Amino acid sequence: MNSEIHQKPPIAAIATPVGEGGIAVIRISGMNAISKVSEIFKGKDLSKQDSHTVHFGKIVDKKGFPVDEVLVTLFHSPKSYTGEETVEISCHGGVLVTQKVLETILATGVKAAEAGEFTQRAFLNGKLDLDQAEAVADLIHAKSLKAVDAAHQQLEGRLGEHIKQFRQQIIDATAMIELELDFIEEDVEFANKEQLQKLLEDLDTEIRSLLETYEAGRLVKDGVKTVIIGRPNAGKSTLLNTLVGSDRAIVTEIAGTTRDTIDADWSYDGLLFKLIDTAGLRKTDDVVEAEGVRRSQKAFEQADLVMYLKDLSHPFNEEERVEIAHFQKRSGDTPFILIGTKADAEADMEW
Repeated sequence: MNSEIHQKPPIAAIATPVGEGGIAVIRISGMNAISKVSEIFKGKDLSKQDSHTVHFGKIVDKKGFPVDEVLVTLFHSPKSYTGEETVEISCHGGVLVTQKVLETILATGVKAAEAGEFTQRAFLNGKLDLDQAEAVADLIHAKSLKAVDAAHQQLEGRLGEHIKQFRQQIIDATAMIELELDFIEEDVEFANKEQLQKLLEDLDTEIRSLLETYEAGRLVKDGVKTVIIGRPNAGKSTLLNTLVGSDRAIVTEIAGTTRDTIDADWSYDGLLFKLIDTAGLRKTDDVVEAEGVRRSQKAFEQADLVMYLKDLSHPFNEEERVEIAHFQKRSGDTPFILIGTKADAEADMEW
């Protein structure tokens, strides 16, 4: 990481979600950030205070009228998130008062931060690696406990350490090969060829092993796209509503009620499942329902997990068996689960 910190002109933004709450935090980072805040802070002389200290006072506008009572936290460079001189102002969490405090800060000549600009400065100043910077966004947008855990591991630099090791091993191997080529006419062996070959083979195995974790990482981060398919009135919408605990999809006894795909998020054991209810699979002359069936087929092709629902109140027929076998074959490596529904009215025990 870089040891030199580059202080850019100060920027400011609300660091907490916009809305009503007990407190809100506004972050200011950049050259002379503390002196800028001192211009509108009524309390202690912030320029004489130590880093990582908190101070009570008031934010006042240019006319001297109080805007809000606040707590100001100081971070001297380079011991801050961005590496720059940084101030965090904790004010009351109302929408209007938070915006008013931010406007008062911007009136001193501080620029409004763009999305991700604080993390960008942290990366440019060597406070974060690129994968750690990406992990910050993943942590903020995580929708499951496993996604939070994965983002924490990446934020700790575990992925970066693997990559650094791979890079160093490749550099070492390349240097030995180039040395051999430079002195190819000399009767001198600088590298043990068997050891070099083993190093490259081990490196290839380790990189492939790391690449294989991508799919699992994607599912943890984005969620498992779970598509619920089946014939009309098989209970697809009922299953989705039961899992999410609300009437997300309309349920009636009329076949073909669901005309479009319906999405809902469901967390189980720390993992996010993105449930997709689909239109019942059948041939139809109804233009709208036919489009729904087409979208069901498209959702199936993009699924990470497929659940095919079979209504057990009706006996299996050959057409259904062929259809289920067809979907199982098309699913390939995608997990395919066949689920029997309406077992209380079961008519056929043969599967």
